[in-house]
Order: sequence, then C-alpha cells, then structure tokens
Amino acid sequence: MIAALAVRRAVSALASGGIVAHALEGVWGLACDPFDGAAVRRLLRLKRRPAAKGLIVIAATPDVFAAELDAVPAAERAAVLASWPGAETWILPSRRFPPWVTGGRAAVAARVPGHEQARLLAATFGGAIVSTSANLSGQPPAQTELHLRRGLGRKVDVVLPGAIGAGLGPSRIRVAAGGDVLR
Repeated sequence: MIAALAVRRAVSALASGGIVAHALEGVWGLACDPFDGAAVRRLLRLKRRPAAKGLIVIAATPDVFAAELDAVPAAERAAVLASWPGAETWILPSRRFPPWVTGGRAAVAARVPGHEQARLLAATFGGAIVSTSANLSGQPPAQTELHLRRGLGRKVDVVLPGAIGAGLGPSRIRVAAGGDVLR
C-alpha cells in the first residue's frame, strides 16, 4: 500500500516536470519525462552533464520501444529482447525521442530494467522515462538511499524509498547493430 502511494506520488511529479530518484539493479537513478524538454534540461543541470552525451530511457516492457526495435534486423532484435528485463542498455535507432534525450544523434539508449521498482515506475507513468545514474557527472553513482539523500536528495522532487539490486554498477551499454560493447 505504501509503495503504491509512493509510486503514484512519483508519477505525479514526473507528469508535472519533476525529477524522481529511484533504485535500479546496481545504482540509484534519476528519472524524468523524456518528452518534457524543461525537465530534461533541469536533470542535466542537476547532474552537470553535457546534453551531447545523451540519456538512457527505460520502460516497463519492450513494447514501449516497438518503433525502435522494428528498425533493427531480426537477429539483433532477438538479442535485445533476450537480455530484457535486465541491466543491458541497447543503442537503437531513434524513431521518436527528442534530441535533448539522444544528444542530437539518430539513436537512443533504451532498456527494460530488471529492477521491479524501476519497471513499476515506468509502467505507472505509462511509457518511457529517462533514467540516468544519480550522481554529478564524473562522480560515482549513489549505491544506497542514504548516499543519494546526502548528495542529490534535496535537489529532486521525490525519492522513492528502496534499495538497489545485486548489480555491480551501471548497466552495460551495447549497440544493437553488431553488439559492440560501449560500457
């Protein structure tokens, strides 16, 4: 009951241009609406992250990325789908994500996380959300809720109570066309 109320509060914040801190597999993340340019710019300022780097978007199910996945050959699409849900981010052709998310590229970093809270947040929001590590650019990401609250906690609109999974840091990033590992 409390978790459902917290998620509804977080979704309300996202819908009104807010930033939400939430747990992921291996780090804490910061989420916002990818189609709200002001929210994304605020998140980038908060992290001190250059917009040109682009951001990861997550969703509760692969269906949210159907347009992007349709542009990927069948063998590569099968590899992407086999890794989700999980800590595997894929670079896919962007069919609808704005340049403030893609860093101005024709591709987007997309993922269906293995962490239940992250999927629930995206599902309740009703689509993709930006989810980037909770840290200043170049600094280590928050691994605990306490670390998050001491660092960026006062600068976000909602902190969803929780804990990260058993992962060992940020997700791996791969290019769907060929499978090259970027991180």
